[in-house]
Amino acid sequence: MMVNKEKENNLSVYGADPDDQVIERHTLSVLVDNEPGVLARVIGLFSGRGYNIESLTVAEVSHKLNQSRMTIVAVGTPAVITQIISQLGRLVPVHKVTDLTEEGAFVERELALIKVAGDKDKMAEALKISKKHNAEILDETTESYVFQVVASIKDVDAFLEEIIPTGMQNISRTGSAAISCGKDKI
Repeated sequence: MMVNKEKENNLSVYGADPDDQVIERHTLSVLVDNEPGVLARVIGLFSGRGYNIESLTVAEVSHKLNQSRMTIVAVGTPAVITQIISQLGRLVPVHKVTDLTEEGAFVERELALIKVAGDKDKMAEALKISKKHNAEILDETTESYVFQVVASIKDVDAFLEEIIPTGMQNISRTGSAAISCGKDKI
C-alpha cells in the first residue's frame, strides 16, 4: 500500500490543519459566585490557553445566593468549545456551565448606543435608518443624535452598517445577554 507522502507530511501531531476545521460561535451561560477575582480567573482560563472571547457580560442574578451570571460568546472549533466548557466547569467558583447554542432555543440580545453627527441631510438619513431598525432616540440636537438599539447581534450589525456613512461618531456595545427558552432554568 502506497502512502501519499505529501498528505502525510501535512499531518500534525496536534490534529488536523486549522484551515480544515469548522469554526463555530457558541453562547455560554455560566453561573458563578459573586466574589472578587472570579472574572479574572475565567478570563485567565481563556487567555492562558489562547482562546478568544468575542463577547462577555456579567451581572448579579441573585443577591440572596450571592451569584452572578456570565454570558460568554466564544469562537472556536468544536473541540476547543468542548474544552472551554469542560475547563470552565472545573473552576471552583463556577456552579454551572450551559452551552446555550447546543441546548436548544435561546434568546440573545445586545444593547448598542450610537452617536451620529453631521449636516441636515446626513441627520435626516440617520433618522430614516433609525426608524427602519426601530432604534430609539435618547438624545437629539440639531447636529447630532444618540440612538439606542436593542436587538440580536446580527440586527445591531445591520444597523451599524447602514448608519456609519451618515456620520457615526461613537459606539458603545454591551455584548450579548442570553437566556434559554422554555421552562428549564440554569
